[in-house]
Amino acid sequence: MLKNKTIVLGVSGSIAAYKTANLARMLKKLGANVHVLMTKNAANFINPITFETLTQNRCLIDTFDRNFQYSVEHVAIAKQADVVMIAPASANVIGKIAHGIADDMLTTTVMACPCKKIISPAMNHNMFHNPIVQANLKYLESFGYEIVKPDTGMLANGDMGDGRMPAEALLLEYILKEVAFEKDLAGKKVVVTAGATREAIDPVRFITNHSTGKMGIALAKAAMYRGADVTLVKGHTEAEPPEFVKVVETESAEDMFNAVTELAPDSDIIIKAAAVADYTPVKTADEKIKKTDGASSIELKRTKDILAYLGEHKRAGQILCGFSMETENLLENSSKKLTRKNADMICANSLRREGAGFGTDTNIVTVITADGAEELPKLSKFDTANAILDRILQLKG
Repeated sequence: MLKNKTIVLGVSGSIAAYKTANLARMLKKLGANVHVLMTKNAANFINPITFETLTQNRCLIDTFDRNFQYSVEHVAIAKQADVVMIAPASANVIGKIAHGIADDMLTTTVMACPCKKIISPAMNHNMFHNPIVQANLKYLESFGYEIVKPDTGMLANGDMGDGRMPAEALLLEYILKEVAFEKDLAGKKVVVTAGATREAIDPVRFITNHSTGKMGIALAKAAMYRGADVTLVKGHTEAEPPEFVKVVETESAEDMFNAVTELAPDSDIIIKAAAVADYTPVKTADEKIKKTDGASSIELKRTKDILAYLGEHKRAGQILCGFSMETENLLENSSKKLTRKNADMICANSLRREGAGFGTDTNIVTVITADGAEELPKLSKFDTANAILDRILQLKG
């Protein structure tokens, strides 16, 4: 995912520096070229050899060290960098960068970097909330620096508060959001539905289906990486929503219908990947299910058809993509759905094919448009999501 990308990690003096070693490993695993710059104080918390072993690049500390490949090392690395992340960022380093002070390898390189720069503060709670530190962070934001909000919990000295550097997985997401994909969806508002709706029968039971929401969540994540402003309308899912997307929680088909139709007028692309329950219980005036011969007899009615409504109210230039889960006559049934629902694309898959359908980490999708059908190979759901987005962009094309 990060092949041919150069990531510069700045490490300042904080006990949280140990987390950055794992972040460097994660970046290398994704194919990135990782360079680590350390302050002298950082070397008191973690040995530079750790980073050199993980990255296979020299860890730089001294601006005037003559044992390097380039004549002006900080400029050479700055030119290569696709993104810079300073994690952990101490109050000292934050203050220096905010005021243009470049007196070591880390701050000098940051000053020379034209790329995006991300700051992850890590310090004592009281230091973090010092008005000077807060003012410096706001000042950096005004120049386009992105600030990662610290976690709250027990700090190194035993105090409770915010100031902890977040988990490596979140820091990685900040980097991936910035450089993993071309921003070909920048400026687009994308709505994705995911998961299963639940129709309450009584306080204990409900009607639902086997959808885990993995496909919809993969679509939301891929669209976010590609620069879109993404809103995820989710029912019950077995996967966590991605970072950096707006999440609207829903329970019933009615909830999801209301949420999506409210968002639809301002959306450029709507992808209905949720598995919505077709029926909901009819309840009596006193909100109790009707009884027959002493046993529960549930009277059902159809839920609102979200895709059909969106197709009827689709505005010019808006792209509508639906999903179709079939057990037989895949192409015939899904092609009819494309026309009947006035969609631009239907992504069809079959429950009968291994590696497709609910609960799997892979999918086999046939993309159906007015121009015909294209079966995608068996892919991870994330790769399937990107393939679908590629074809949506071709439609807009």
